[in-house]
Amino acid sequence: MRVIVADDDDNFRSLVVEILTGAGYKVAAEINGRLAWERLQAEGADMAVLDVNMPEMDGFQVLRNIRTDDRFKDMPVLMLTIRAFADDQVQGYETGADDYLTKPFDNDVLLSRVKVLERRILKK
Repeated sequence: MRVIVADDDDNFRSLVVEILTGAGYKVAAEINGRLAWERLQAEGADMAVLDVNMPEMDGFQVLRNIRTDDRFKDMPVLMLTIRAFADDQVQGYETGADDYLTKPFDNDVLLSRVKVLERRILKK
């Protein structure tokens, strides 16, 4: 299972990579949405974990690109953000996010949510 991770915060990006890699996922990580989108187009992935606030292209823009691309439109997407406002979560879900997790998060909760999204893929 390949996961693309995009987060401009070095600490959170490293933490997500460490958690997912430790659980057996193959992880590609980028420092912003534009680089993540370019890498996704070039290499593909099974799932995306996207920070909302990033330079060059934010997580919502990447999510919109994913949902309008026939290759990736059904890919599970988990949004990560420091912004816990209900409006932000609503925007994420309305844009097509499958799940939403606010920072800081519990490592086990992140892994559990990724596993739930993975089960959805495996049912196909």
